[in-house]
Amino acid sequence: MAAFIDRVVLHVSGGTGGHGCVSIKREKFKPLGGPDGGSGGDGGNVVLRVDAQTTTLLSYHHSPHRHAGNGEGGKGDLRPGKNGESLVLPVPEGTVVKTRDGVILADLIGDGTEYVVAAGGLGGLGNAGLSSQRRKAPGFALLGTPGTAAEVVLELKSVADVALVGYPSAGKSSLIAAISAARPKIADYPFTTLVPNLGVVQAGEVRYTVADVPGLIPGASQGRGLGLEFLRHVERCAALVHVLDCGALETDRDPVSDLETIQAELDAYEVDSSFAGADGQIIPLNERPRLVALNKVDMPDGRDMAEFVRPELEKRGYRVFEVSAMSREGLRELSFAMSELVTEARAKIEAAPLPVAVEMLRPRATKASRAGFVIRKEERNLEPLFRVIGEKPERWIMQTDFRNDEAVGYLADRLAKLGVENQLYKLGARPGDAVVIGSEADAVVFDWEPTMAAGAELLGSRRGQDERLAEFGARPSREEKKAQHEARKDAKTAARDDLEAERKAGIWTESVNYKHQLPKAGE
Repeated sequence: MAAFIDRVVLHVSGGTGGHGCVSIKREKFKPLGGPDGGSGGDGGNVVLRVDAQTTTLLSYHHSPHRHAGNGEGGKGDLRPGKNGESLVLPVPEGTVVKTRDGVILADLIGDGTEYVVAAGGLGGLGNAGLSSQRRKAPGFALLGTPGTAAEVVLELKSVADVALVGYPSAGKSSLIAAISAARPKIADYPFTTLVPNLGVVQAGEVRYTVADVPGLIPGASQGRGLGLEFLRHVERCAALVHVLDCGALETDRDPVSDLETIQAELDAYEVDSSFAGADGQIIPLNERPRLVALNKVDMPDGRDMAEFVRPELEKRGYRVFEVSAMSREGLRELSFAMSELVTEARAKIEAAPLPVAVEMLRPRATKASRAGFVIRKEERNLEPLFRVIGEKPERWIMQTDFRNDEAVGYLADRLAKLGVENQLYKLGARPGDAVVIGSEADAVVFDWEPTMAAGAELLGSRRGQDERLAEFGARPSREEKKAQHEARKDAKTAARDDLEAERKAGIWTESVNYKHQLPKAGE
């Protein structure tokens, strides 16, 4: 028998976007036909989809790490890369997606319902997509961004209308097998039911679902027995049926004390906030409509016990039914009583008024928030540090190839156009101050140089270069290296000629003050 897993921690990540391509079209008689580098494909998403054929989260228990397909890089001749293949993960109906902190992200109900749990990264633009009227042949392309990574908790909560609760061996599995086509495991020992079982019941024109929850014992809400693991499957149910064992052989137990014990455990269990009603109110388990089924009245002394405790239970306000899963006595009356509760609950849902929209007072947007970034002034090693935080600047950093000077110049133009330069001036930044863009994980640190003017397309530099970066440590070209080498050779030759002339003139240079010892003119 396959194991039943109803709670897993899933680690997912979207696919990485493909890099853009740098290419120049070359044909016969057309040596420079213009840029034709294609854009990279987007990364695939990780999608959770409700599948009617899936009943457990077992596969994600064994393989909790899932990654979507990466996007393909762009190619020349304006050929874009293929998008990464999205990863669709089938989950059972009733799966709740949460963060590690318990924040509810999605409640998946209905066959085919989908939720994107991790989005794929964006593909980078090729140099054809970056060309403009003034930048006719860019020598760079944008890089693809990585997909989002997430760590989520999947909890399976059965979708049922009525839940059967009670002590172990109270006859819940036998009862659901007698009123529906479900065939749960039935045996004469406690904790036979290890997983929730669902059965569909037809009572007249009403069809509803009944859940058989593993037996509860004292302390179940604190984790004792199996109750805490499976009480979550009761949260969706509109009504409860307390199945009480009237044929128990233990002398220290009776149906009334069993009912009080189960009520105490249901009171101690905190219902998830995702199961609030239409008015936003969370209904505790013990405040939902309830019935009492006195089971095993066909056993010796079972009927006498049922007749003995029935007046006390009715005095407490319960509707009581004497039933037997073996002889099927009283099952018809019980099934129609459950259908009445289900019908009333469904009518309340249909007639529930729409929640009133609460007017929200939003703070007035500042210039920085409208610009899409915020600069925070910090301090590092007693030196000022300015951190730029925003979706656009952080994405642009990931898309920039810092080995290409032209790409770095393009990034500077984008940041200046966004207003980062002016904001740094207003905050008192000085040349040489450290500026950080991005969060701590993937931040980029550089020394701010406000003298860099925007407008790289107006510069006549070669592809892949930016003249504005030459004074800030850019790598010299081959011609520049050759000129520097020739200058060093000339300097060495001139120095040797001077030494030779001094030697022939009889001037010894052992003393550092030999020039002061030379005779002056006219002496």
